[in-house]
Amino acid sequence: MHCEPEHSGGGKKYGWQLPASDPRPLHVVECGSALRAFSGENRERPLSDSYLVKACLQGDEEAWSALINKYKNLIFSIPIKYRFSQEDAADIFQAVCADLISELAKLRKPKALAGWLIQVTSHKCIQRKRQAERYDSQEQGFSEPAAAAHEIPENVFLQVQAEQILREAIQELSPRCRELVRMLFFEHPSRPYQQIAEQLGIATGSIGFIRGRCLEKLRRRLEKMGFE
Repeated sequence: MHCEPEHSGGGKKYGWQLPASDPRPLHVVECGSALRAFSGENRERPLSDSYLVKACLQGDEEAWSALINKYKNLIFSIPIKYRFSQEDAADIFQAVCADLISELAKLRKPKALAGWLIQVTSHKCIQRKRQAERYDSQEQGFSEPAAAAHEIPENVFLQVQAEQILREAIQELSPRCRELVRMLFFEHPSRPYQQIAEQLGIATGSIGFIRGRCLEKLRRRLEKMGFE
């Protein structure tokens, strides 16, 4: 399993790419073709982390692709929140992927994977900032800055965690609801109802009703997942 974006050539084998190539907001980019092939386009619920981790440890390359596709937006969003450039964020993304591959066998509880990824990615961001500050200080002839506490800001942790819960809840909706929610709330500029109706193959007048049902399903799923 190589941690390389699809457009660089290395990721084509696994069917995934960096989320930065998608113009939509990071938290709503859907999983790629590998996950759809692995879990089924119309599957009611995505495959669990426990299932994917077990398959990964057994050497299943499609499971690796599915797992990384599931969490690529979570990983990539963290360096963006730390105000890194897209290029630096991509480097951090690759480093976290490498850690995931080498350390996954040590993970005792697959349910803790999201939190582990947040911790690892944030630590790499902090380390990279320290290195940049140290380099700038040496270039300017100043003494090295005092090391900052190796902690993740609570607001960053909570925001990234909430975004991942939202991604997973949306992924659990039916394909039509997922697409409707994406077009209504995450496309900029938003499409007119007529275009949405044509895309989904439904009557324009039914969008409001379907929207209400989909949002209620999403609300229940978020509530069940502890989203606040």
